Amino acid sequence: MTNVSDTETRAPDLGVEVRADRTSVQLEEEGDIAADYIEELLDIADLDGDLEIDARAGRAYVSVTSSEETNLRLLSRPETVTALQELTRIAVQNRTGVFSRLILDIGGSREARAGELSKLVDTAVERIEAGAESAALPPMSSYERKLVHDIVAERCFVSQSSGEGRERHTVITRA
Repeated sequence: MTNVSDTETRAPDLGVEVRADRTSVQLEEEGDIAADYIEELLDIADLDGDLEIDARAGRAYVSVTSSEETNLRLLSRPETVTALQELTRIAVQNRTGVFSRLILDIGGSREARAGELSKLVDTAVERIEAGAESAALPPMSSYERKLVHDIVAERCFVSQSSGEGRERHTVITRA
């Protein structure tokens, strides 16, 4: 049995360690492993892409871009990015034995999604300003909910996550 320190816990369903404090070296290693995995996938799919690795806020970020706009269109759909991100995280976990909070962006999909989330929040805020007590957004990933919480706070409203599993969503109210 592996010893787990105060800054680590065990991911219950994954059987891997979850470390809260990752060093930049560990995050760079995660990014390198993820980039190798994605590069192999692009080769198999016969797609061109430039990979960029970054580490910030305790996460490794891997971005895939292409000079040919249509090249990554199929892979940059939100559901596809989410699925590829999970597969990439599993590849990283298999190599490191540690749960990865890696974020994958393909063709600017994360930035586009952040814009969509901002519009969702704007619509919800308009409903509240028109007299609604609260506004619930559709279910989304924990990463997207985090983005929503940040956007809501910028607009001086309050948000909280509600629901379980795939039905977990954000509810917005007045401050």
